[in-house]
Amino acid sequence: MVSCRGVGSSSVSLLLRRSHRDSYGGEMSTSSSMIFYCLVFLAEILMFGLLSLVLFWVVYYRDGFGWQDEPKKEFNFHPVLMICGFIFFMGHAMLVYRLFRCCNKLTAKILHTFLYLMAVPCIVVGTITVFDSHNLNDPPIPNLYSLHSWLGVVTIGLFALQVTHTLVVGFFSFWLLLCCEQGTARFRAGLVPIHATFGIITFMLAIATAVTGYTEKAFFALSTGYSQRVEEAWVINAQAASLAGLAILMGFLLYSSRYARSTHPVAIIDPPSNSHYVMTQKTYYYREHE
Repeated sequence: MVSCRGVGSSSVSLLLRRSHRDSYGGEMSTSSSMIFYCLVFLAEILMFGLLSLVLFWVVYYRDGFGWQDEPKKEFNFHPVLMICGFIFFMGHAMLVYRLFRCCNKLTAKILHTFLYLMAVPCIVVGTITVFDSHNLNDPPIPNLYSLHSWLGVVTIGLFALQVTHTLVVGFFSFWLLLCCEQGTARFRAGLVPIHATFGIITFMLAIATAVTGYTEKAFFALSTGYSQRVEEAWVINAQAASLAGLAILMGFLLYSSRYARSTHPVAIIDPPSNSHYVMTQKTYYYREHE
């Protein structure tokens, strides 16, 4: 904690500006760091491996990609783009605040927002292709009748709320309102746990939706019998197992307090009145003399 008794207004203003720019990462012990980076490495293997597996599956076993003239091949965009958007980009976006501990807050927020925005076109096109492939099929396949589709609607809705929060509330609170950082700190601090919690819920729902989707595809696409196409079944099961592993790893990394960035008080300012004005990176409040 830095005491600012007797510090001029220019120095106080400098501290106010630096409170947002400075890094807010806490130090981990050597053993915690080793465990943390091992878990992150495993999560990266699962995310890159899952994306590679789904691409291999649709190209090698599902005849690759097509567009509206080939509805069955157009459907193949759906699993690839949904895994890319919901799991790959969104997973990395959530790890930003854990991984880039040496970066300041603004840099981490920009990268977090960029990864979220990268997921948007993947999810939009992936949703369009599944409706197209159903409607253009001969005969047409009903939409939104399965458990997978219902979970998908909920997941996409939560993701849309996250993106809206990031673009609208995040833009105003973290950019325009920084000119009044003291007045908006409590508001911004209150939004952080809400945004983080809904992000994790959306990610876990995306994993559940993907697993039900693989199960549905296995029963409908492997019409010759699931047990008769062992190699493809293994590829599908490997993807579902990777998703389960990611749910465990990401949940632990994001919920464990030992890997969270800690917040520390920035300064104490003595105003003319008989009180201390305490600034932290998340809250601003007055503390009366005892």
